[in-house]
Amino acid sequence: MTVTQDSGFLGVKSSLTGRRWIGPTGEEDRLAEAMAQQTGRPGPLCRLLVRRGVNAQEADAFLAPTLRALMPDPRTLRDMEAAAARFLHAVGNGQRIAIFADYDVDGGTSAALLITWLRALNLTATLYVPDRIDEGYGPNDAAMAGLAADHDLIVCVDCGTLSHGPIAAAQGADVIVLDHHLGAETLPAALAVVNPNRQDESGDLGHLCAAAVVFLMLVEANRQMRAAGQTGPDLMGLLDLVALATVADVAPLTGVNRAFVRQGLKVMARRDRIGLTALADIAGLDQAPTSYHLGFLLGPRVNAGGRIGAADLGARLLATADRHEADGLAARLDALNSERREIETQVRDAALEQATARGLDGPLVWAAGEGWHPGVVGIVAARLKEATNRPAIVIGLDGDLGKGSGRSVAGIDLGAAIQRLSNDGALIKGGGHKMAAGLTLHRDQLEPAMERLGALLAKQGAGDIGPADLRVDSVLMPGAASLDLIAQIEQAGPFGAGAPAPRFAFPDCQIHFAKQVGANHLKISFGDGLGGRIDAISFGAMDGPLGPALIQHNGSRFHLAGRLEVNSWQGRQSVQLRLEDAAPAH
Repeated sequence: MTVTQDSGFLGVKSSLTGRRWIGPTGEEDRLAEAMAQQTGRPGPLCRLLVRRGVNAQEADAFLAPTLRALMPDPRTLRDMEAAAARFLHAVGNGQRIAIFADYDVDGGTSAALLITWLRALNLTATLYVPDRIDEGYGPNDAAMAGLAADHDLIVCVDCGTLSHGPIAAAQGADVIVLDHHLGAETLPAALAVVNPNRQDESGDLGHLCAAAVVFLMLVEANRQMRAAGQTGPDLMGLLDLVALATVADVAPLTGVNRAFVRQGLKVMARRDRIGLTALADIAGLDQAPTSYHLGFLLGPRVNAGGRIGAADLGARLLATADRHEADGLAARLDALNSERREIETQVRDAALEQATARGLDGPLVWAAGEGWHPGVVGIVAARLKEATNRPAIVIGLDGDLGKGSGRSVAGIDLGAAIQRLSNDGALIKGGGHKMAAGLTLHRDQLEPAMERLGALLAKQGAGDIGPADLRVDSVLMPGAASLDLIAQIEQAGPFGAGAPAPRFAFPDCQIHFAKQVGANHLKISFGDGLGGRIDAISFGAMDGPLGPALIQHNGSRFHLAGRLEVNSWQGRQSVQLRLEDAAPAH
């Protein structure tokens, strides 16, 4: 079913959340119907495949992605062979290895990959994770000099590409960088810098997170071991870590990333990694994990140590082989995550108030406040970005310094703009990638830097972005929303960044039941009067116009839009809609 896009899908020009609904084009409809006839697959799945650019001949391979088919040759990345060879030289000669890791999930999983691989050979490495507040992001001179005094090889993971000075300070040790952050025109004087986002790379693997880069290095290390007649440690069992990092770092779930996550979820379901098992248990995860659980249940808890606690807690949990230690670390991270949520709420409310007063329709939304915790400014920036559909920066001020984090929207390269400011001396330092970046500045640089950043983003079109349209993949009647349909659609997953789950519109439905649950969530039950009935949940709906309007429905009928999921409760499964938007059915 299609309508002219100007009038909105199902005639929805402005929904309860102020968005126009955009449906499939006539060409997408035609291709999906043809695919359904050719393959016998359900229409909603065919519409999703067409939206992904998959044709009927490619459908089987797409629905069963394999690492064998999608895995890139690690040696296509510059410095890869040299990095793996130096790493193996340290392993084979009993040299002392240090791992310098970033404090987020990507850094923690990257470190755990190396530690687990080395443990399989009865080897150990020193783990060093910098404190977010005292040391900031990435290598610093003192830490690198200290590690170099006691180690032969330092491996920097999820950091280091821009660390010219600190790497030069590592006198007496070789340094390998395994990273994915945007590179500058010159590279630090490391023995190897493996990074798909180096300026002299093609960018074909630029969607990889750091843990994926580390995994590729271990693939190359195992290849070199085989060439020498040796057998390397098992790699497939490490994919749970790669999957967690890929989802938590919001890397697009396309190409090999999709295979990494798909296979990694299967590994995680075996519950072999005691750290992740302890964390899943304390988080109440009582079913096979999905990409949603990685991004919203496990990832935030792994991150909590780096945000407001001891920076190395997440990496230690992911790498530990001690069940008692795993339980203790999981409990600490869970408690820290609860504390993080409270701090985040306070900063979010203050930042939104300040940004609103400044104006939300410019190319950049930003806020800065005294004592805002550096560990939550990135999350709050993401909330501002989601609320305004604009790139957002949130900065915590402490004395003369401000440390901030930014999040961007599709089509706007925030990392490049911030790196340009840094190169021009408008910041103390800054960098990142397209969708996320960090910065440090002097207090007196704040206003001019944000003004200049806004101007740079405006040149990319950030000021011309309207409210985000809601893309709808297909119309579905409540009676057709079955567990079998969800299972078939899941074959096209996993879903996440760059590969969203299909969004369905349920037209002309009656609200049977609606109530607020928790602080700001909405639960409803709806149907079309023809026997089909579905429960739905909408998180945060009471903070905006959606929740109040549906609670006060007064018998009116609505078009409802959202994503289908399986709700498991006391051993029973049922269809549930993750409700995102609604519009009156006139």
